[in-house]
Amino acid sequence: MTPISPKKKATKTVEKLDYERKAHAEMLDSFDEELEMEIDDDRMNDLVVEATKTGSQNDLDRIFYFKELFRLQGELVKLQDWVVHKKLKVVVLFEGRDAAGKGGVIKRITQRLNPRVCRVAALPAPSERERSQWYFQRYVSHLPAGGEIVLFDRSWYNRAGVEKVMGFCNDDEYEEFFRTVPEFEKMLIRSGIILIKYWFSITDEEQQLRFEMRIQDPLKQWKLSPMDMESRRLWEQYTKAKEIMLDRTHTSDAPWRIIEAVDKKKARLNCIHHFLSQIPYAEIERPEVTLPERVHNPDYLRNPLPEDMFIPSVY
Repeated sequence: MTPISPKKKATKTVEKLDYERKAHAEMLDSFDEELEMEIDDDRMNDLVVEATKTGSQNDLDRIFYFKELFRLQGELVKLQDWVVHKKLKVVVLFEGRDAAGKGGVIKRITQRLNPRVCRVAALPAPSERERSQWYFQRYVSHLPAGGEIVLFDRSWYNRAGVEKVMGFCNDDEYEEFFRTVPEFEKMLIRSGIILIKYWFSITDEEQQLRFEMRIQDPLKQWKLSPMDMESRRLWEQYTKAKEIMLDRTHTSDAPWRIIEAVDKKKARLNCIHHFLSQIPYAEIERPEVTLPERVHNPDYLRNPLPEDMFIPSVY
């Protein structure tokens, strides 16, 4: 057996350390997702003070991320109020490879917004009946009314991607999609819809890492479907389909915006920042909110509830 040279050993050691670094960052990101859901502005100040005592540069980067995320989410609330006030209709498409981070960005956008104003459309595979309809028909019912924002977690561009690569549509249907989609999007825009299209771009190596981390994380294994596994195997075919799609559907009316998404946190901040820049908005002045005095009735008696109706106080 031929011995491994010191140079090759050193290269393998560097590759291993790089993988461990990325895997550690991926785990930290999972923790961050939970922190983002729980930390409010007051507790954020405490976190900043604590982290700056003993924190590394990476900790400081995470602090900046949290602070900037909260700031941008505050702007999203203002945008939401403006959309309602002006009865705007907003559609945002999120496309990209599996594990590119689309869901993470959508989660951060919707996190502090009113679900009656900003909602997510994530359509399952079409039913037998839907497959017999006009291709765009099932998407139309999810379009916004005035004062609404709809975020499509994947969209009608499935036909140009997964359906093409996996053979779920024939060549005639594929070509008809490209003939129709520019006119379809023009109709949406003429109807008053603000249409924004994002493509999340990651590298071959980054998708490999994210898939491996999902396999190892029991909380994220559900994200890996047989279709995801096949998309990993067919990376090159998906690349070709993406390039054709962007070339044939990047129009002046509805341009694609590409987001470099290898760094998840930067991708989230960049996407939200760009989204905010696409719709001129202003803060809506609201009257000061004051709680009314609670009415006390002398004859009111609160009846006790049976103990067995309460869940156990485990925590």
